[in-house]
Amino acid sequence: MPPTIHPDCLPLLIGSLPMNDHPAASRLIMEFTPSIPLWVQLPVFAQEGMVAQFMPGMPAVVERGGKRFIDAAGESFDSDLLAFFEDYMAVSEDLDRLPGSRFTLTETTGRGFAALLDTLTRIETPPVAVKGQVTGPVTFCIGVKDQDGRSIFYNDTLRDAAVKHLALNARWQIRTLSGRGCPVIVFIDEPALAGFGSSELISISKATILACLQELVDAIHAEGGLAGIHVCANTDWSLVLEAGADIVNFDAYSFFDRFILYGSQIKDFLAAGCLLAWGIVPTLKTEEIMQETVDSLYAGIQARFRRIEDLGIGPATLRAQSFITPSCGLGSLSLDLAKRVLALTRDLSARIREGL
Repeated sequence: MPPTIHPDCLPLLIGSLPMNDHPAASRLIMEFTPSIPLWVQLPVFAQEGMVAQFMPGMPAVVERGGKRFIDAAGESFDSDLLAFFEDYMAVSEDLDRLPGSRFTLTETTGRGFAALLDTLTRIETPPVAVKGQVTGPVTFCIGVKDQDGRSIFYNDTLRDAAVKHLALNARWQIRTLSGRGCPVIVFIDEPALAGFGSSELISISKATILACLQELVDAIHAEGGLAGIHVCANTDWSLVLEAGADIVNFDAYSFFDRFILYGSQIKDFLAAGCLLAWGIVPTLKTEEIMQETVDSLYAGIQARFRRIEDLGIGPATLRAQSFITPSCGLGSLSLDLAKRVLALTRDLSARIREGL
């Protein structure tokens, strides 16, 4: 069973910042959200893009013509694939072999992770929780292409390899971050789920997506972690709410009216003790970030809370089972705008918690 956590509207962040200094980014996180620090992705570095960061370790990865892809037609593909699954089985049977394996972040891709570990050694009091993240299996497998430019999601074997790769990476993060004795949260970041049901994903079934998500959630739970799913736009929320995650993070600023359409599933989700992470602080448009204040956001989230309460959820229960987050990561913003979002998230959380 995952650990019990009572967020009580604490602030929580998504993962990315517009900076080029990992220790400085970690210090910024501790300035604004010290209760739940996380490791930061800095997309200014190409190797920290959502797909690129988790691609090392996958079988048959090649770089050609400035592109990185999986060469499923190459002469070494079968042997590379066999070696991958042999490594997977060996590590799965002895998880003490995870450190240094192909399933971890590398020295190049994991600089934000290393900065968080260093930060955790410097703080005297353990935080409420600590957070990591993996790119979700749909987003990853749509983003990774084969030699013909086809997404590996449509290759059953490579999709299976990718899900297992991400699952072991999540387990390694939890094992590594659990040293402070506080709960570890791992978010599964799935922006591609915004396309579910569209022409791009028309041939992908809900059952297939659920199976991929549930394998990651199960891996996180097996290691004693809390699993979150983050989708920064609209999607089929029944799919996300039914995936077995402990936390669902949604864009409450722009898409609450779509989210609330799944009222019965939301009620069941909260009744089971699961948590909502409200992406109520805007990140998409400069004018929205600049015009919103703590007062305006407070009024907005109170109105949204009442809509959830109308489903039969008590106000105290709802607030106890909620986090306050930005609507998405901040990596594409200017640093000044990112700091404004961080301050709004921190201060809105404090405003809500004053009444708890």
